[in-house]
Amino acid sequence: MQTLPGFRDFLPRQCAERNYIFARWREVARRYGFVEWDGPVLEPTELYKKKSGNEIVAQLFNFTDKGEREVALRPELTPTLARVIAAHEREFKKPLKWFSVGQFFRYEKQQRGRLREHFQLNCDIIGESSVEADIELIALCVDVLCAFGFTADDVVVRMSDREFWTDLLREQKVPEDRWSELLQVIDKSERQSREKTAEQLGTIANPVFSILENGGTSEKLDRIVASLRHRGLGDFVKVDLRIVRGLAYYTGVVFEAFDRAGKLRALAGGGRYDNLI
Repeated sequence: MQTLPGFRDFLPRQCAERNYIFARWREVARRYGFVEWDGPVLEPTELYKKKSGNEIVAQLFNFTDKGEREVALRPELTPTLARVIAAHEREFKKPLKWFSVGQFFRYEKQQRGRLREHFQLNCDIIGESSVEADIELIALCVDVLCAFGFTADDVVVRMSDREFWTDLLREQKVPEDRWSELLQVIDKSERQSREKTAEQLGTIANPVFSILENGGTSEKLDRIVASLRHRGLGDFVKVDLRIVRGLAYYTGVVFEAFDRAGKLRALAGGGRYDNLI
């Protein structure tokens, strides 16, 4: 008998390595004042449809249980977090700083660095509207990488602001129901040809390419960089407006961490989602 495709055994050595990673994650999260929580591995399929639409079902391990309920193994924790906070938010003083180390499942094509089950550190701040929350989470992301001995020569956190792009779309009089589609095009622009991106962007191709090639100005991002520099983390971060992140629920600052050599997938990522809960 073999493991199912995309799943792994953790023999003692691999289990020790995994536990070492978890210990570093917990150490940094707690140093930043986050408290640990977790949710169920199995949730109603409707919870994920509510956040990501019906197309998410193709990426889920979902089934009908013996009580005739449509359920799915969790592909991520954010929808569960939104459900829990919506139900219990009056019980806690804001802002909340919660973290979780969990196992997640996605029914998708296996590839290097992306199997059908994985473990992930999640850190969220709830109930803080100021940019200080964005700064703290990016700093935490950098310090997690530093906990494994990486330096600014090894990794970089590229950050952007979706509000920068939505302001542009508003100026260009693009209907709001197309914003999500066009933001995803910008997000993929680094991974596809200029011609294909231009075709998908249509009439806003020229202003978008001008920004991607020459940069843009953002007081918010400048403030974040300055604050991270004050913390001694300035060499780890870079403003890169190509970072948009594909999920539609993001509303503000977004970021992704990469190896400097560019050989790996994104190591981490996140962003502000003010309206999900």
